[in-house]
Amino acid sequence: MAKEFRAEQVINGTFGEVWIDGEYLANVTALKAEVTLKKTAISMVQRLMEGQKMTGLEMKGEIKLHKINSFFIKKMNECFRRGKMMTCTIISNVKDPDALGGERIALYNCLFDKMTLADWEAGKMGEESYSFTFEDWEILDKI
Repeated sequence: MAKEFRAEQVINGTFGEVWIDGEYLANVTALKAEVTLKKTAISMVQRLMEGQKMTGLEMKGEIKLHKINSFFIKKMNECFRRGKMMTCTIISNVKDPDALGGERIALYNCLFDKMTLADWEAGKMGEESYSFTFEDWEILDKI
């Protein structure tokens, strides 16, 4: 790993992009996806400290958007009303032209936790925020 880097090499989120089931979302303002270890404490003889064993993974994310249309309502409405889970694939891409390359990640079997029907306030620009879980991921391009 390099001991130094140039400031322009830092990835700028302004160059981020998102696709949901192949549909490009130009109104996205932020995307976050995390994989967190699930651990179980393991007691050991002759030790006061417990060890840790990985017992699973928890995958969660959040997407934020400018409210410009009913994309999420249309996507979730019929599934939710019929008691079905609406899953999708999210592709994240961030490729700053001044950086060392781009990073593209696929999130599979994404399941949104809620559907927002109305959320507005006078004098405030419309925005949406949806948290989700996912079952798998793939690193398509890395820096």
